[in-house]
Amino acid sequence: MKLLLHTCCAPCAIMPTHLLRDAGHDISLFYANSNIAPAAEYQKRLCELSTYAQREDLPLAEGHYDPQLWEDLVAPIGESLKDYSPAFGAQEAESHAAQSVSELLDDERRAERCRLCYRLRLEEAAAFACENGFEGLATTLAVSPYQFGDICAEELARACEGTGLEPLWQDFTPYYGDATRISRELGMYRQNYCGCRFSVKEAEATRAWVKAQRKARKAAAKAKTA
Repeated sequence: MKLLLHTCCAPCAIMPTHLLRDAGHDISLFYANSNIAPAAEYQKRLCELSTYAQREDLPLAEGHYDPQLWEDLVAPIGESLKDYSPAFGAQEAESHAAQSVSELLDDERRAERCRLCYRLRLEEAAAFACENGFEGLATTLAVSPYQFGDICAEELARACEGTGLEPLWQDFTPYYGDATRISRELGMYRQNYCGCRFSVKEAEATRAWVKAQRKARKAAAKAKTA
């Protein structure tokens, strides 16, 4: 199948490109990510992806970078949900510490924002695929365990509906560890947040939460053996 693979960064593209090629697909990469901020970060990821694409002899096309469109369509949802998220210092966090990353990031509501973000990018990818003779569309959003896989699958199918494109969904999260290892071995730039301005704060909060949990476990183990 002549397949367009939407991707947000080089590390996330590693395993999907290899697996989809091995399955016999003719792949081209498409970088459509108006969510990424600031612009310097967008360019840094694109540069790394371009280097990877050249190394792997993969065609790469860039979508239209329109952060204002993302701000208009997606950011209002994010702003309206900040008051509920412990990652942004929601009031309820003072009396109830998050018991998981999902709770810390208020995933139940955060999913609303991410769905619209997926939709914007995958619709752009589907339009490009139709205009350029592709038969199917896939996405590397399926790599990260921090994404909402079920919603990604739904939005991929939605973007392809009525276009004649085949939505090729595959859960690549089992290969996340391999992608991390290989990207480090290759010396790739590895971003420490998803891409949007909300995810910067969420990533910081997640790292702090994980560090605190690790410290608490060590303290408990030390007290137990004392």
